[in-house]
Amino acid sequence: MQNSRSSSRHFRFLPYLLLLPSLAVLCMFVFYPFVRNIVLSLTMTDVAGNVVKFVGMKNYERLFSSQTFLNSLTVSFRFALMVGIPTFVLGFLLALAAAEQKRGSRIYETMYTMPLVIAAAPASVIWYMIYSPSGGLLNYLAGVSINWLSSPQLAIWCVAAVTVWANLGLNVIFLLTGFRNVPVELLESAKIDGAGYCVRVRKIIIPLASPQIFFVVFYNIITSFQTFAQVRLLTDGGPYYTTNVLIFQIYKEAFYNSRFYTACAMSVILFLIIFVITRVQFVFERRGVHY
Repeated sequence: MQNSRSSSRHFRFLPYLLLLPSLAVLCMFVFYPFVRNIVLSLTMTDVAGNVVKFVGMKNYERLFSSQTFLNSLTVSFRFALMVGIPTFVLGFLLALAAAEQKRGSRIYETMYTMPLVIAAAPASVIWYMIYSPSGGLLNYLAGVSINWLSSPQLAIWCVAAVTVWANLGLNVIFLLTGFRNVPVELLESAKIDGAGYCVRVRKIIIPLASPQIFFVVFYNIITSFQTFAQVRLLTDGGPYYTTNVLIFQIYKEAFYNSRFYTACAMSVILFLIIFVITRVQFVFERRGVHY
């Protein structure tokens, strides 16, 4: 009896012991920095990031009276729409076109997903050379001489195009997986019953691939708000703050201006924005996603 009790206790605590290393890493690199960030957002810090005094919500009040911060919020939401919608639409159409496996389909499937293996920094350098006003490939092919990244009207569209190109591969992979998991027999039965291609896509493919569609929409929104490397390397937030998204403004406040308390407050606001969008998405998930 005693041996059975000791063994049951051992197995009762064994899962927690196995989880302990992962929990320690999460606490060290996720939970502690998150709590520390919230605390710093309620204080004033020196140039080294050390706490000077507690100020409460004054940092947040100062932010919402700052034109630079409000502009970065507006640019971030605009940029999210400019990236999220085209990325999903193009990924959906390309995955739909590649859903039927045919001879040689692996070639263009690889071409669709190729940008996924290129890191953001070298990809941005490549596109910087393409957008170059002197000798750039885009100006050469279009037969024009436009300084794309220095135009207040065109710069954000250029950065958005690079981000769409970089994120398109993952969209195609997940959507293609969802589309190919649809039973072929079901599609053939619908076709025999007289259902056209658009009807089959709307009534069969989209509902059965709704988990992958939900994930892709969620992924596009998150990555659009977290786009940093393209902005940093292509435009550096300019011209005239037209590409100064919120995450890049956080970077500038912390590492250019040494105002870590302001950067922490902005980070908390960015977290709340993404959190609210995520909760709204999960509400729609219960209604439209079928597992």
